[in-house]
Amino acid sequence: MWIAENWKDYQILDTSSGEKLERWGRYTLVRPDPQVIWQTEKRLPGWTKPHGHYHRSEKGGGHWDFFGLPEQWSISYEPLGLTFQLKPFAFKHTGLFPEQAVNWDWMAGRIRAAREQDPGREIRVLNLFAYTGGATLAAARAGAQVTHVDASKGMVSWAHENAVSSGLADAPIRWLVDDCQKFVEREIRRGRTYDGILMDPPSYGRGPKGEIWKMEDAVYGLIRTCASLLSENALFFLISSYTTGLSSGVLTYMLGTEIAARRGGTAAASEIGLPVKSTGLVLPCGSTGRWSAES
Repeated sequence: MWIAENWKDYQILDTSSGEKLERWGRYTLVRPDPQVIWQTEKRLPGWTKPHGHYHRSEKGGGHWDFFGLPEQWSISYEPLGLTFQLKPFAFKHTGLFPEQAVNWDWMAGRIRAAREQDPGREIRVLNLFAYTGGATLAAARAGAQVTHVDASKGMVSWAHENAVSSGLADAPIRWLVDDCQKFVEREIRRGRTYDGILMDPPSYGRGPKGEIWKMEDAVYGLIRTCASLLSENALFFLISSYTTGLSSGVLTYMLGTEIAARRGGTAAASEIGLPVKSTGLVLPCGSTGRWSAES
């Protein structure tokens, strides 16, 4: 498992009975997590006195209860010098997936290594389904020119807020509100290429005209299409998945057949996770597939 273990402002304090107790900077939250199927004693005081508690409904969805939690606050990821604005909103989210830091570090390392080898090289990175911009800012901090694409105008605006907070307001980032699949198809027609591509597609969604997106049905075609956008000297391709049943082995096979078999390099995949302070275990948080030009 690839573990996001370099956080100081975020920590899973404990897990039990379908929930996790987390510290986000100065504030503690209790949120549901389907991976937590064990029932252990909740000894930490944060369980009974959190600043926010998201309750899932048996009918779907859920609601927040707040106990002194501000409408917005910030935390930093010190290894990359990034600061994120957080807000609790529907479906239990805060605007950040901390486990993705393990991918930010990996990607930033490849960008920095390429720039050290060739200081004059311009490295172009495409971030699809880019959400609030964690990966975008990690790539920009490492020295890449980034194209950030998400279909939600609100998420793109939030990502730009995070860029400002991180001192990257003037970084070479293109902020685009667009359908990712259609954007990729247009980029192919334009003849554009990228040295790194990453994506975090949803398990399920609908397009602007009601088109249905299901990860397990559409992801292979998307990988195949995006692979044609990789430059001759491409560095990496990264895909994250939170879809139940889409295993890391499947991600490895797709990247292997569509990219590594044609370009060389290495395709690998694994669960990603976050350490739990109280028990020392690592909580699984989805999977990631990576292709690297390095053998």
